[in-house]
Amino acid sequence: MDVTRVSENVYSIGVLNPNVRISDVIVPTECGTTYNSYLIKGEKNILIDVTHPRFFDEYIENVRSVVDPSKIDYVIMNHNEPDHSGSLEKLLEVAPQAQVLSSTAGCIYLRNILNKKDGYRAVKEGETLDIGGGKELRFMMAPFLHWPDTMFTYFAAEKMIFTCDFLGAHYCEPRMIDKYIDNLGQYEKCFKTYFSAIFGPFKPYVLKGLEKLNSVEADIVCPSHGPILTKGNQLERSKELIKEWSQPETHNKKYIPIFFCSAYGYTTHLAEKISEGIKSVIADADVEIMNVNEHPLDELAGKINNNDAFLLGSPTINKNAVPPIWNLLSTVDVINIKGRHASAFGSFGWSGEAVPMLLDQLKMMKLNVFESGYTVRFVPTKEDDQAAFDFGKRFAQQL
Repeated sequence: MDVTRVSENVYSIGVLNPNVRISDVIVPTECGTTYNSYLIKGEKNILIDVTHPRFFDEYIENVRSVVDPSKIDYVIMNHNEPDHSGSLEKLLEVAPQAQVLSSTAGCIYLRNILNKKDGYRAVKEGETLDIGGGKELRFMMAPFLHWPDTMFTYFAAEKMIFTCDFLGAHYCEPRMIDKYIDNLGQYEKCFKTYFSAIFGPFKPYVLKGLEKLNSVEADIVCPSHGPILTKGNQLERSKELIKEWSQPETHNKKYIPIFFCSAYGYTTHLAEKISEGIKSVIADADVEIMNVNEHPLDELAGKINNNDAFLLGSPTINKNAVPPIWNLLSTVDVINIKGRHASAFGSFGWSGEAVPMLLDQLKMMKLNVFESGYTVRFVPTKEDDQAAFDFGKRFAQQL
């Protein structure tokens, strides 16, 4: 990335990674990504966030093109995920005089990122940092956007705020300011993918973050991935989009999805009988039976995270539940779904580990697990059908 002058005193000095196609193991990056970092140059020289460890050599040359690293006074870590903090240790080797500032949670992480007990300190909500010339930075805590350590740094003199991952996108173009985006449609697609994958589990915190952002006069938002957002270009729309995407879903009726896979139709049959049992207790319940192999994962993820209760159905294959069910469980928002009623069921032939394994996972995720699930061996009998129906009744009665 060429160094870009964002304003009189602020430079974008991050690194482009146009070829990456997956981030953080699970997040698609169809259009690559960037590891943004910013430098405020003045009486005090301030770095805000660092970069991915793979790109340190390129990054430090960007820093040197603006300022001698030995003259950096502070490094502000708004968020300490390794794609932002992974080069911090190397940076401090060439900038040993720099003091690192982060949130209280961030400093806990820094102890194990830098593997030392000093050289950094915690800042608090509303605390300011005098950077000379009558200018200051103000720190604003923004936990769970998307880690507990996240904070924003506000530069009032430039009407600019540094938000780390918040309002970012995995999107890479040579000139990373929104007014230069060549394909806005593609950018917004990547913006949505990024939001869903990273902030989808934290929607209540997104709304709080927007309130905090709107409480200050900020014409320029500098995130840690993707283009800088500016007033009159993409900033207003981006804020409106994430506000829309973060609204809580409401159901007029009890919504109870049943997610299942079935090798030969026996687990499908159980899903139908359990559904009948639920509706015998809650007649107007919206019980949606979904074969997970017939729906895209992002659709299923929305439903497993927005319901009144849910059930998982899986046969046992190779002493395990089947991969599509595990993949679905990997999308569960464990913070906001805590305490939700859930259980599991399935048909098995040999040993039947799927249901107890799923129940164990649900318990570890702090859900309210119902009974010991329900299983049958091979083909359900009429007695099994009645037992499945009764299981559904009891499940509904606890809601």
